[in-house]
Amino acid sequence: MIFAKIDFINLLPVHVYLKKRIQSNQIKSIIHYKKSYPAKINKKFKKSKVDSAFISSIASRGEKRLDFGIIARKDVQSVILIPGEEKADYQSETSNALAKILNLNGEVLIGDKALKFFHENPDVEVIDLALEWKKKFNLPFVFATLCYRKNGKILKNIMKNFDKRKVKIPQYILNEYSQRTKVSNKNIIEYLKRIDYDITKKEKIALKKFLTFTKQKGFK
Repeated sequence: MIFAKIDFINLLPVHVYLKKRIQSNQIKSIIHYKKSYPAKINKKFKKSKVDSAFISSIASRGEKRLDFGIIARKDVQSVILIPGEEKADYQSETSNALAKILNLNGEVLIGDKALKFFHENPDVEVIDLALEWKKKFNLPFVFATLCYRKNGKILKNIMKNFDKRKVKIPQYILNEYSQRTKVSNKNIIEYLKRIDYDITKKEKIALKKFLTFTKQKGFK
């Protein structure tokens, strides 16, 4: 099973869990990783070059998925818009669409670079897109869902015990991510408190609403 890995901080608890979970040689022989950013992973998944991945919500329509995703319940700090001239983020399809649904104009930034910008530029006005969604619809926002083409039972078995509250991120991994992203360990830990992964009733309502809007506005 080829699992595409979005190597952003927001999935760090999932990656730590998987690393521990696949210690058995049997599972190690099944899973092979491919790393990339969301928009590119979406394309690989659609072309069946990967079997499973956290797929951007906008690309998840009609796909088989588990009840896991990347979810923000209020402000998230890593999906922001800098008011001004419109500029999409090439790494994300969902966030670019979200800005248009919310009728917001400016430069969209996502992921680790957005989180870095947020902390390094406290005096710059930014709009948190997840927070704006929450204000408008009183719902969480689902940025991605865990989708699969095949081996759904294997994936479900691997993920069945995942609980972010029980995942302890080793210091060396925090240091590694901090060094790479230039976001402090403290800010990484605080940021991860803003991310959830379980898709329940509210998240399903939110995802359906978002996909309805994208269809109305002609996004594919």
